[in-house]
Order: sequence, then structure tokens, then C-alpha cells
Amino acid sequence: MKSYLIKPNLTESYPVVTHGKGIYLYDDKGKQYIDGSSGAVTASIGHAIPEIIDAMHSQAKHVSFVYRSQFTSDPAEKLASKLNQLVCDKEDYWSFFVNSGSEATETALKVALQYWQEQGENKKQKILSRWVSYHGITIGALSMSGHVSRRERFVALLEDYPTVSAPYCYQCSLQLIHPTCQLACAKELETAILREGAENIAAFIAEPIVGAAGGVIIPPQGYYEQIKEICDRNQILFISDEVMTGIGRTGKMLGLDHWSVKADIIALGKGMSAGYAPIAATLVSEKVMTPILKGSNSIMSGHTYSANPQSAAAALAVLTYIEDHSLLDLVKTNGEYLLDELKNASKSIDIIGEVRGKGLLIGVEFVSNKDTRMPFSKDISITNYVVQKAKEKGLLIYPSSAGKEGAYGDAVIISPPFIIEKHEIDQLVKLFIEAVLEVESELS
Repeated sequence: MKSYLIKPNLTESYPVVTHGKGIYLYDDKGKQYIDGSSGAVTASIGHAIPEIIDAMHSQAKHVSFVYRSQFTSDPAEKLASKLNQLVCDKEDYWSFFVNSGSEATETALKVALQYWQEQGENKKQKILSRWVSYHGITIGALSMSGHVSRRERFVALLEDYPTVSAPYCYQCSLQLIHPTCQLACAKELETAILREGAENIAAFIAEPIVGAAGGVIIPPQGYYEQIKEICDRNQILFISDEVMTGIGRTGKMLGLDHWSVKADIIALGKGMSAGYAPIAATLVSEKVMTPILKGSNSIMSGHTYSANPQSAAAALAVLTYIEDHSLLDLVKTNGEYLLDELKNASKSIDIIGEVRGKGLLIGVEFVSNKDTRMPFSKDISITNYVVQKAKEKGLLIYPSSAGKEGAYGDAVIISPPFIIEKHEIDQLVKLFIEAVLEVESELS
């Protein structure tokens, strides 16, 4: 039967999923897959969790949709309070609910501009960002993204926002070595601000740990402390894109919590509802809300499904489940074990250049030469090769860019659900290494 569904690859045949349970997914042929990437680093607590299903069923019996300009709802109000409780430090954060991570970062962009407009600073309209970054697929979010391959079709429509280098120690674009570099990649932000003029810049946006554009790039300690100091000194807001790293994925509630820094605006998504319903959020600090509350008293953004009560109920149940089962502690324990196992297993594999990660967000970068860190030719498409081999063996992993400018290398992300058990980690590693060894053998 002809399919009229537009899939990522229009010529590829995809298995039909029938159900999921825990860390596993099953297709209509009865094949079992370890969800080694939580889908798109999303299904963080696993599939078919009874508490989440019950919460969604209960909400559906009351109301599944209201329009945010006509009603608020109990689930949305409770979710906003819960998020503030989880992320606030010295000041509160307000929640603007949207449907996806792309919408969350684009809303963050709009809020940043409005913050300055409310104070008469109408020239501050530019957003600075980094190369080797990804903030979403809408035009505004893509303008902030330094993901070369995802930008190329739309360059004529995009703003020229990516400016500074990513803190990519393994493939440093500045050709320096940490710590003797003295965080030159952070100092680049100061240079960019001088060139653009602080009076023209509204905000700087960054992923605490770079995901899809770089295969889990982790900045050195001190990096974000310096970035935030530069932003504050130049009166520029700092936006943290936590769509992939937020809600416990790295072992802390926010990825930025690994550094002694709080962002002015935070974008959340993915693990916020663990894939049970479409929802994301832009969290806005009290500092940023204050001039808006004193001025127009309204944020100029919105979507039909914003603050949807059905999605909010699902997300609230997910956050409660994470707390009730102390899953952040589990992420740390499981993450350390998985990272160690992958590092040990990869030592004798020539095409694995580096294994890196925090919590259950782990990147594996592939190279043709370990000594020079030279990537493979793009024509070979190592990432897709490894992903397909793993899938054939019943392991799902997430494709990622890597290498110079995030356009000339290969990597995958391994990010299983938080609830994975030790014997399941062992099986995941076994299947992954088998897939990589087969690729290596076929290449040689």
C-alpha cells in the first residue's frame, strides 16, 4: 500500500512500531529494539509508564484543550510552579508553554528583544550564538543555529547570528589546547561584542552541552562563568538552550547546573514530557519579566496549543515521577557506568576517536586517524552507516554531526532512558561495539 506520510527519508522503508515498554520498542514483526537514544533524546523515563498513562487518562476525562487567551488550567498552573521550584535559585522563573524545542528557543529570542524594547533600548536586536550549535528548525531558531548542514538550504532567509567558536576541545577551531588556551573560545565572545557593538546585541544563546551539532561537546570548567560575566558586563541577556540537556539528562536538573551560572532565559523541551505529549517551555527570570510587567504587561508570542492542559498534565506527571523515583541519582550512576564501559570497549577500535559525556548524554566521535583526529570523507557517511548497523541489531542510537565546524565529521549520541538497568547497559554496549566493529571491518 502506498504511504502518503512524509518521512525523513522518502525512499527508506521504516519498521512500524506497535508498542513500547521500559527501555524497549517493538515493531509489527515482533522485533525488539533497545531505545538507546530515548528517541531523539526525549523518552527519558521510558515507555508505557503506568503513572503517566493514568495522569493523561484522568486529564482527558476532564478537558484536553482550552485556548490560553480564554482560560488557564490547573495542570498548566501546577506545571509552571513545579518548574520554578526545580530551577529557581535567587530569583523566580515564569513559564511560557509552547509545543516544541524550536518554539521554545524562538520564544526566548522574542522575549529577549521585548525585554530591551520595554526599556526603550530598541537598537538591541541582534542575537549572538556559536558555530557548531543547534537551536531548532524554525527560521528564527535556525538563524541562531551554527549547524552548517541544516542551515545550507535556507541561508538566504536566515539572520547571520552564529559568531563565536564552540568550546570543542577535541577539534578546536582555534587550534589551541586546554588549559593553556586560557578559554580563548570564551574570550571570543568579548571580541564579537566589540565588533557588533553591545548597544546592538540583545542576547547570547548557547547549549550548555552541544548535542546534535557536535556529538556532546562539554565545555571546560570556568567556561560558562566567563561567558556569563562577559554578558552581564555588556548588558546582554544569556539564554540557555536546555531542550536536550534539561530535566535531568546530564545528572542535574539543568545542564548549566554543572557550572556556577544561572541563565536569564531557559528553553526546555524533550525530557520535559519525556515524549508522552508535545510540550516545551521558555522560562523567563524575574529580572527579565520585571520591565514587561511594568510596561506592556504581555509577551508578544503564542500558539494555539500553548499551555495545553492535556500536555501539561503529562509533563507534570513526568516531573513528579522523576522526583518520586530519585531518577537524577540514577542518571549519575548509570551514566558513569555506561561512559566507562564505552570508553573501555572503544580503546581497541581504530575508528572511534573520542567517547565523552555527562550523565546519560554520551557522544561517540568517529575518525579515520586517531593521531591526527582526521574525519572520514563525507561521502562515506559513517554516522548513518553505524546507526543503520546498530538498528539491524536491535539498538537505536541518534545521529550527530561532528568535526571542524560541525560539518566535516561523524558522531552518534547514546542516551538511553534513565531507568535502564546495569544488565541492559551491558547489552547496549555489546550491540553498539558489534555494530562499530562490523563497520570498521567493512571499511578496511
